[in-house]
Amino acid sequence: MKYEHDAGHVDSLAFVVMPDHLHWLFYLRGDRTLSECVRNVKGQSARLVNATLCRKGTVWQKGFYDRAIRRDDDLVSVAQYIVANPCRAGIVDSIRNYTLWDATWV
Repeated sequence: MKYEHDAGHVDSLAFVVMPDHLHWLFYLRGDRTLSECVRNVKGQSARLVNATLCRKGTVWQKGFYDRAIRRDDDLVSVAQYIVANPCRAGIVDSIRNYTLWDATWV
């Protein structure tokens, strides 16, 4: 995700990394498609995870789910929903106790 943001392919607005999935709110920039962006993030992160764990194999499931947000007014509420995911899942009582997230508005 950071590479895509730093390379100017996306503007990241919010994300949370869960134990078995990722939520990421961003604007696409330039000529990169959504599929290209997701494929790049999955590929780079899978290589890093496998290297860190000294293993080989699949990290991500095939495909992904996306949702277009039509109004800017909805961005903050979607970002809040994303970052609250670890609390709703019962992983932490407060998002302050979870480190794998960020949001533009915080």
